[in-house]
Amino acid sequence: MAKTPEESDPTSIKQRLTYAKDGKQPKQLQRFAGMPRQIMPKGLPFELKSYLELVELTGRCIREDKRGYIESTHLPLLERVNISPENWLKLTTQFTRVFHGAVGRPVSQEGYCENLKRKRRANISNCEKLLA
Repeated sequence: MAKTPEESDPTSIKQRLTYAKDGKQPKQLQRFAGMPRQIMPKGLPFELKSYLELVELTGRCIREDKRGYIESTHLPLLERVNISPENWLKLTTQFTRVFHGAVGRPVSQEGYCENLKRKRRANISNCEKLLA
């Protein structure tokens, strides 16, 4: 039994959060397409922020028929993993528009460029803004 969603190994939310730290979307999971509308793109028909709130609120419920819950002393989910809600939403809904090429935390970008002997880090400003 995990104490928080981000510690719960066999779950999609842990997978989404783990990938988001590196600015990625898990390929095996559908993207969030936003609220339902007439011309609906492929993906889950609601916003990621709503999904995270649902998981968080459900996890905080204390009931007799439920084995565990998220302690009230824990910070909100995105604060615990150090990703702002705005950055999370951008990472999961606009990833291919924001990034082209290698993506990762600035330290990872430096290592990547050194390894490939590249001087230019194409996505560094967006990586710094969204992943730092």
